[in-house]
Amino acid sequence: MSHLNYETRLPLGQATIDHFMGLPAHPSKCQATYVWIDGTGEQLRAKTRTFNLKPQYLSEYPIWNYDGSSTGQAEGLNSDRYLRPVAVFPDPFLQGHNVLVMCETLDETMKPTATNHRQNCAAIMKKVAEHHPWFGMEQEYLIVDRDEHPLGWPKHGYPAPQGKYYCGVGADRAFGREVVETHYRACLHAGINIFGTNAEVTPGQWEFQIGTCEGIDMGDQLWMARYILHRVAEQFGVCVSLDPKPKVTMGDWNGAGCHTNFSTIEMRRPNGLNAIFEAMKGLERTHSEAMSVYDPNGGRDNLRRLTGRHETSQADKFSWGIANRACSIRIPRQVADETKGYLEDRRPSSNCDPYLVTAMIVKSCLLSD
Repeated sequence: MSHLNYETRLPLGQATIDHFMGLPAHPSKCQATYVWIDGTGEQLRAKTRTFNLKPQYLSEYPIWNYDGSSTGQAEGLNSDRYLRPVAVFPDPFLQGHNVLVMCETLDETMKPTATNHRQNCAAIMKKVAEHHPWFGMEQEYLIVDRDEHPLGWPKHGYPAPQGKYYCGVGADRAFGREVVETHYRACLHAGINIFGTNAEVTPGQWEFQIGTCEGIDMGDQLWMARYILHRVAEQFGVCVSLDPKPKVTMGDWNGAGCHTNFSTIEMRRPNGLNAIFEAMKGLERTHSEAMSVYDPNGGRDNLRRLTGRHETSQADKFSWGIANRACSIRIPRQVADETKGYLEDRRPSSNCDPYLVTAMIVKSCLLSD
């Protein structure tokens, strides 16, 4: 039993669980776990069905239904909502022929529900396909107990000041590495483009990076990586918070963002720095609109994080600079030196919807005229 969960998880029936989960996967049947975003725009739901044979193509996974009145997406008198598969990944938990199926949610008229922003994102990505937009998203998160208290923090008082925790090694500065490493392996098994991971500035806070992904794949992969993270944490008896600034960290602690790296084929070519500079005009022009969609609560969550302190810009001001982590947009030093590459949008919150963020960046840089 991991030291992570000695207070939070009861080991009842553990031997039985280990026995049955250790059985070989069925030789032909497929368990397909359909995953979707609920009415909060932040949380994920899932349910599983069996196919006698694993479908070979995405189009062979049928549309399914669910009770939208229990997910904040419908009223009880008209509760049925639909799940349309959009991406399929090998299941790292059940393995074998089993899969995880990312779905978009549709109402009774087969139109997107209020928190389904994928269709609009896909349409925007199709418009700019010739620019080959690449994305990488840096997902920060906090590992917490079931009472929402950060892992590694004393129950009364605060840990030692931040400084030693970033990329830290040791039991007094790295809390929850078991979750992080398990999640990393699970993502690799699922075929997700996980680039890397590291401990972050606040104790109990970590980050993983997804990318490089082109177009709509960015949103699909980050949402599924989040699902896998929640599932892994569940198995350790802990939880994951994507709150950009939990109450307990309102003091002198870094918040959590989802910094988004972006480039076009023009930016990646020799002297692409000019295209990056040009993109700043559109990003500045759309700053207010971007801030309203960079967290699921209309920008209110980000107001707690983007204070101009703790490596953040100010929410009400657009800024950019080279190697400056206190700006809205950072151009990495290496990009400036090589005069080509990408830009980093540091404004999205940790609980952002990647479909909204990537669509907004493309709209700002390529479609804002």
